[in-house]
Amino acid sequence: MSESASNVVYLAIAVIDFVVAGWKCLALLRDRTPTLTLITVNFVASGLVFAMAAPAGYRLLGDLTGIPTFATLPVYVGILTCFSLLHLLTVLWDPRLRQRPEVLRRRVMGWSAAYVAAPAVMVVTFCSADLSGPTDPLKFNTNFAVDPLVQVFLGVFLATLACGTLNTYRQCRKLKPADARFQRALRSFGTAMLFVFGYVVCSVPAIVLAAFGNHSLDAVGVLGSTFGSIGALITSYGLSGAAVGAWLRERRDIRALQPLWDLVVEGVDEDLAFSVDSARSHRLAWNVGFNLHRRVIEILDGMRALRPWVSPLPVAAVHAAHEEQASRGAADARRLSERDLAAAATAAALRDAVQRLQAARRDAAELGQAGRPQPPGGPQVALPGEDTPASGERQRLLRVAQALTDPLVTTALQAVRGQRSAAGVAEQP
Repeated sequence: MSESASNVVYLAIAVIDFVVAGWKCLALLRDRTPTLTLITVNFVASGLVFAMAAPAGYRLLGDLTGIPTFATLPVYVGILTCFSLLHLLTVLWDPRLRQRPEVLRRRVMGWSAAYVAAPAVMVVTFCSADLSGPTDPLKFNTNFAVDPLVQVFLGVFLATLACGTLNTYRQCRKLKPADARFQRALRSFGTAMLFVFGYVVCSVPAIVLAAFGNHSLDAVGVLGSTFGSIGALITSYGLSGAAVGAWLRERRDIRALQPLWDLVVEGVDEDLAFSVDSARSHRLAWNVGFNLHRRVIEILDGMRALRPWVSPLPVAAVHAAHEEQASRGAADARRLSERDLAAAATAAALRDAVQRLQAARRDAAELGQAGRPQPPGGPQVALPGEDTPASGERQRLLRVAQALTDPLVTTALQAVRGQRSAAGVAEQP
């Protein structure tokens, strides 16, 4: 890559890494775990590496320190830091090692010692080398390859990077987690490690020839940085892709639940909302998980508040309409699953209950009676699916929200209104 292209690519990756690092920091404040800590530190280190590795950042750091090539040291140490953290992360993810804490501890301590020793050697050799000469941010490896101390510096760096990436690739291939998110992350890690190892493959022959005064492969060495950039992007996807997908799903679910929230919270009692801004909380980009959980709780509270106004007629009407449509065998008729049928019955019961509550409020207002209207007598009717475990409430409510405008629900409510009209005074609140 040219210097201008490198500036664009490297700085763009740095911005991405810093944004994700900030996002992970927010998650870390809520859930302090070793793996999330490693992921957060990795993104911070990666962002700093790419910011300093960009030719603009490289030259700026050289001007600030008075050593034109100084940025090479923190960049290469930062690269080892990033990939050592990824390697340790995959070790911590190994379920077999987690079942043997002593073995896991020895494995982590052994690799940690190696990843600390390598940068220490690199710092000593870099600071002792003669680094006077041309300064090209993309060609440090080949421009200074004739210096024995630089050869040691580069040899330790590339050897450690090769060992770390290949062992991480091997670890990723070996692990078979049950969680699909970990499977995607590990596949991304494995692919990324091969690209980063491509940097080593490109750099080694270029450095060896340059050490003997032959610079014919300098361009190949520069090409290696492209492999490293691709590997870093794939790694970022592996560490954040599943989380981004979950965040997008939560945002989508908040929007999907909005009509149900409007019906059973805003249409029943706004005091059930967490705050006056609750209706617009789905617009907040941060802490979406909290907003979604809050939305589910508010809806459940609204459904409980409606319990005295729930009638068995809409539920029975939904089942009757469903059986009638299925028995007719119409081309557009479809037999709903048990869960979808229960969601449709719940949606009809809630719409009917809200209508009854609002009618009672209007009647009370006309009579000049303040306060909440008196609910109808008789035993309260349970809504379908009320025995759903807490872990399944989100999906249940999503099905109910989707069913609110289902033609089956509309048909059932029309039938209920017809029954009440025919009965005259039936179920008057």
